[in-house]
Amino acid sequence: MSGGVDSSVAAALLKEEGFNLIGITMKTWGYDDFPEKDSGCCSLETIYNAKNVANSLGFNHYTLDFTEKFNDIVIKNFLTEYLKGNTPNPCVLCNKSIKWGVLLEKAESLGADYIATGHYAKVEYDDISKRYFISKAEDKIKDQSYALWQVSQFGLSKTIFPLGKFTKIEIRDRARKLGLKSADTPDSQEICFVPNDNYRELIQIRFPDFNEKISGGDIIYNNKKVGTHKGYPYYTIGQRKGLNISIGKRLYVSGIDAEGNKIIIDDEKNLYHTDFILKEINLMKSEKIENPVKANVKIRYNDHGNPATVFQTGEDSIKVTFDYPQKAITPGQSAVFYIGDDILGGGIIEKVIK
Repeated sequence: MSGGVDSSVAAALLKEEGFNLIGITMKTWGYDDFPEKDSGCCSLETIYNAKNVANSLGFNHYTLDFTEKFNDIVIKNFLTEYLKGNTPNPCVLCNKSIKWGVLLEKAESLGADYIATGHYAKVEYDDISKRYFISKAEDKIKDQSYALWQVSQFGLSKTIFPLGKFTKIEIRDRARKLGLKSADTPDSQEICFVPNDNYRELIQIRFPDFNEKISGGDIIYNNKKVGTHKGYPYYTIGQRKGLNISIGKRLYVSGIDAEGNKIIIDDEKNLYHTDFILKEINLMKSEKIENPVKANVKIRYNDHGNPATVFQTGEDSIKVTFDYPQKAITPGQSAVFYIGDDILGGGIIEKVIK
């Protein structure tokens, strides 16, 4: 329970169905351990909001401190990936290792049969393959299935998503009828542990001497230096603004050379590619992709997805070939493949084949 409208209404819906509930709020950083930020889902205010909702619905509420695990697993990975020149998605790792990792383990120790969250997604079961999988929510705009592709089969077997069959408008209406203060609170769009939604600030806080070492590196266009950058982790593939380059045409970040402390820029047409390799794969609807599969592949959270062919090339490796070139395929991001509304699987983009 984050104290927000979605998890609060999810609890109310489960209560109506007759479930015996325990409310858990995770403290993953915040007011004492991580002074970088004290707002959002781990602030004292949101913890109190969650506790008040649990009290009003008549079940026990616990706040569990996962700050050490969250820092060791999620924040360190987030920073490490940026320092490698990649663009990570920390919510995917948090879902796998924290919510469906240490939280699920703790919930079971408290006697829970399932965990439920306020995610907009569905859990389904395939009687033929005997496997669980994630499917898109009814509300396609609020659908959060993309961020859940790493959840294990065991985790899915222990999961309920009460909001999967509702729209956000319906959930807010329910919240108003329940008298929840969060009924009209805007959704948070930022990463929970990043101060002021600015990951540069987090890097500067954690590595105070790092900026001096990396600022002033070369910006390269057509194998020639055309400028200097502010620090390679502060750029991402496809970026156009903030380059401070005057060559008389629009140029975009096309590559990040962390080892050489260089930013490569190029014309927009050269940002489009069809083929890339995935690592750290997780398959849902089948244990292995035996033959090439046609799927709709999303390469970022707000992507609608595009048709592609998915080939499993190894135990933990997949190659994806889009039917037509896609712009700014970014290492570190997740690629998730769908068959209709169902997730076949996903992986982390390791490299683009140019």
